[in-house]
Amino acid sequence: MAELKMPELNAIIIAGNLTKDPIFRQTSNGTPVVNFTIASNRKYKNDGKWQEDVCYVGIVAWNKLADSCKDRLKKGSAVLIDGELQSRSWKTDDGHNRSIVEIKARRIQFLNKRIKEAEEIDEEPSVVSEEDEEIKYTDDSFDKFLSPRESELLNKENNS
Repeated sequence: MAELKMPELNAIIIAGNLTKDPIFRQTSNGTPVVNFTIASNRKYKNDGKWQEDVCYVGIVAWNKLADSCKDRLKKGSAVLIDGELQSRSWKTDDGHNRSIVEIKARRIQFLNKRIKEAEEIDEEPSVVSEEDEEIKYTDDSFDKFLSPRESELLNKENNS
């Protein structure tokens, strides 16, 4: 029997709101990096009553994506993150080993309206990708990130 090879798949899409202002830094070689945490809510029925559960997730973004987050995000900002899970470990000053699993963002869609310098409101949500050479703002919607099956399940949940 031939050996089965597991597919190498590490992808996640999640939406939520920032729990506090993002932390922006630069590495020793000047690479921009930003860290923040989002709260993502999940609603479900339990014994016929709607319940809500909150999941807190750490996000890290690098390079131009980090720069755009620094300028666009603050506590409470709504975002849609497309990325991959990554884990990292370190030793604390007191010698304890620590580890964390977080999302390394590939694309971030800013869901809040943007207030420009002249106090004009940009009505379009914007998407920024870590591959973008220039920051491009589009009117992509959340639905573009869903598979047909996920769209079907979301529509069923919203109609029930």
